[in-house]
Amino acid sequence: MDVKELDKAIQEIAKRRNALSKINYNNPKYDDLEEELHDLEDALQVKFGEYLEEVLQDVHDKYCPDTDVLHPIAYLAKTYSITSQNEYTVTNKEGVFVEVDSIPGKDTRLVIVPNPLRVILNVGANQQQVVWTVK
Repeated sequence: MDVKELDKAIQEIAKRRNALSKINYNNPKYDDLEEELHDLEDALQVKFGEYLEEVLQDVHDKYCPDTDVLHPIAYLAKTYSITSQNEYTVTNKEGVFVEVDSIPGKDTRLVIVPNPLRVILNVGANQQQVVWTVK
């Protein structure tokens, strides 16, 4: 598995999602950007989907076994922030809702974040825990 290529692919998707979030449907570039995004998502699923599904299954088994694993694309954030060191971050509102038995009553979500490639568990409004990182 070429994890650098996987990380780069997710970064490209993140860039397109960020670009789409900054324009409205009436913008002439919107349809082209959306099509590029869907092509990148499809390519990610074909090339890395099986690997990402295994990673997500392991995370689910450990933290939220009662929640079904979705397609990896669902775990990508709608928007990402990029720090001055080119590290990607997300808000706690991003990710797929999951039920974590050890944290009852809290809003918990899983999200895939690139550079460095990792899966983050968002807990409530202000707590984030890295639950998997690429090796």
